[in-house]
Amino acid sequence: MKKAAWAGLIGLLAFIGAARADDYPSHPITIIVPFAAGGPSDAMARVLAERMRQSLGQPLVIENVTGAGGSIGVGRAVHSPPDGYTISFGHLGTHVANGAVYKLNYDLVTDLEPVVLLPSNPMIVVSKNAVPAKSLKELVEWLKSRPSPPTAGTAGAGSGSHIAGVYFESVSGVKLQYVPYRGTAPALNDLIAGQIDIIVDQTSNSINQVRAGTIRAYAITDSKRLASAPDIPTADEAGLKGFNMTLWSGLWVPKGTPKDIVTKLNAAAVEALNDPAVKKQLESQGLEMTPKDQLTPEALGIRQKAEIAKWWPIIKAANIKVD
Repeated sequence: MKKAAWAGLIGLLAFIGAARADDYPSHPITIIVPFAAGGPSDAMARVLAERMRQSLGQPLVIENVTGAGGSIGVGRAVHSPPDGYTISFGHLGTHVANGAVYKLNYDLVTDLEPVVLLPSNPMIVVSKNAVPAKSLKELVEWLKSRPSPPTAGTAGAGSGSHIAGVYFESVSGVKLQYVPYRGTAPALNDLIAGQIDIIVDQTSNSINQVRAGTIRAYAITDSKRLASAPDIPTADEAGLKGFNMTLWSGLWVPKGTPKDIVTKLNAAAVEALNDPAVKKQLESQGLEMTPKDQLTPEALGIRQKAEIAKWWPIIKAANIKVD
């Protein structure tokens, strides 16, 4: 083919791509949430999807794809067409830790395009009500006194709740027996029922049950108390120095998604996060809103790479691995 013909074909393809981007979105968008419905990730995604619909003019449909600590759902998104109609929702566990835990058939950084850094979720140490401890120090003593390792619910190997549990073990000297679930929502149900002893959970997942008195809270893994739960001390205040961890979330799309589509998705997400009603709803769940100067694709990419550098050595040292 002559150079002129090649140039014409390339120009035509570029025009078609631009036209598709200008027309975007022309049909519903799917957000893949890699955990069970009813959990903290699902709840945040649904709040954002409803508000983003107003900006984009198309419904955003939540698809819960569970299993393998969220790696199956992320993989589904990675291998979807890069056309902006499939979004990957995830967090520290799915888009950082899983790279050190599982043998993935994709790369968490190079196979995904960051869209926006979402609100963060400090973890909270909670137990079933039958546990007699009334403070974090008493809880640690009670856990250490058990004749066999106490049970801790997680959303699977390498999930945020699992990493937080391992971190809790290293700081407290407690040894836990992990019980994996397909999300922290079913794990919380078993905690309420008294089937497991504790969860180092996402605050947004547990806070309403703490308020209802169905489970007991001991500490927040943040440097300051939550405005939505000022009566719960930080881990530092409660005597477990250095136990700080925040589970941030984000949105990604498959690598190769046109930049202007990424820009449209980012703008819709930022508009949603700046909506006072959305902000109030998310903050009531114990979430901490992202600073406005961090609401860019670049900020999410920088955070993801920094967290990989921080957590992969910790995860590998703890020998958290699934073949």
